[in-house]
Amino acid sequence: MQLHDLRPPAGSHKRKKRIGRGMASGSGKTSGRGIKGQNARSGGGKGPYFEGGQLPLVRRLPFRRGFTNIRRVEYKPVNVEFLQERFGEGYQEITPEVLIETGVIKSSDKAVAILGNGEITTALTVKAHRFSKSAREKIEAAGGTVEVLPLA
Repeated sequence: MQLHDLRPPAGSHKRKKRIGRGMASGSGKTSGRGIKGQNARSGGGKGPYFEGGQLPLVRRLPFRRGFTNIRRVEYKPVNVEFLQERFGEGYQEITPEVLIETGVIKSSDKAVAILGNGEITTALTVKAHRFSKSAREKIEAAGGTVEVLPLA
């Protein structure tokens, strides 16, 4: 086989339609545009926005303002009052896994944030992804320790 023998597969190469090349071509005279009117003219026709006078789709839809931050981290909030209620002296270390086992939170797909609503008197080691300032102060004032886990 030589370079001059190469041919495209049969039926894959379709010839261009030659418009406006006489009546015998099948698309002569008006070149497939019909007779007169807006669409027969050069540059004629309405754009994709126009819907025959009906309010266009882009104006019917509500505005979508702002943007979505793809790096946003969602946290599951847990208040220190829950830690006081659910974990007495039996627990020393509280991790997201322990919170799931005890039913404080449902799943571990999100990071856990400890918030400072309520009071805590038990000394606990709390491991979470984020702590509010007041939660950190309350846990440490009760004699416990705070450990920040890295975001996965």
